[in-house]
Amino acid sequence: MQDSLVYLNGQLTPLADAKISVLDRGFIFGDGVYEVIPIYAGQMFRAEQHLARLSRSLAKIRIDNPHSNSEWINLIEQLSQTHPAQNQIVYIQVTRGVAPRAHAFPAHTIPTVFMMCNPMVLLSDTVRSQGVACVSMEDLRWLHCEIKSISLLGNVLSAQYAAEQSATEVIQFRDGFLTEGSSSNVWIVKDNVLLAPPKNNLILEGIRYALVEELCSASKISFSSRPISRAEVFGADEVMLTSASKEILPVVSIDSKPVGTGRPGPMFSQLYSAYQQAKPPAKPSAKK
Repeated sequence: MQDSLVYLNGQLTPLADAKISVLDRGFIFGDGVYEVIPIYAGQMFRAEQHLARLSRSLAKIRIDNPHSNSEWINLIEQLSQTHPAQNQIVYIQVTRGVAPRAHAFPAHTIPTVFMMCNPMVLLSDTVRSQGVACVSMEDLRWLHCEIKSISLLGNVLSAQYAAEQSATEVIQFRDGFLTEGSSSNVWIVKDNVLLAPPKNNLILEGIRYALVEELCSASKISFSSRPISRAEVFGADEVMLTSASKEILPVVSIDSKPVGTGRPGPMFSQLYSAYQQAKPPAKPSAKK
């Protein structure tokens, strides 16, 4: 791992040699954003949508995007090709850069740009066919969850709570209404309708959010985005999580109470199958 190459400020360098200043505002304040792009069989999946979200997050915190989309894609390809795994997760982080410690934005800083690739570890078919357990909790994070901020302490604490309860994820509520997990969007099914919380500042709009909407349209599945009460979640026929690494994952219990029949449901099966079909095909092998 220490010998794997990462990208830092214009250079590909071994991970062990990648260094930043302790005055980097990402380290001092969490003043930056990040993005995660999946690669299947050597092909980036929905890279344009991920890079558009990166651009939105940067604009929200007033950091100029250091690269155009084509430049980002070229850099990602260069980095990913140095790693042997066919399925990878590309992590991108941009901070405001290095400056003397002061809360207000410094003038004329140069953003710090970091990227790394890791093998994508997908859940086994057995786990997905059995579904996972979740726990509920109050959403205590800040009110700009639409920004993919590196300031993730609230998410870390939520994920730790789930881990301590031997659960896969948390299902969070704010003022009695569903928001999201610590690193997942949450969906429910009731009476053959797929429901999701509205896209606003209380959730991070996952790239799979739009993808699932597209899959619903193509599969003739009824979909609605609206506030979802706690009672509706606990009375749902199905509950699902989505994220880059989880893809689509069925939830079969929340707080030790079964969801629906306590087994993955038919809408999960339909959407998961459609998701697999939407993945990019493998790159053709180079001719010898």
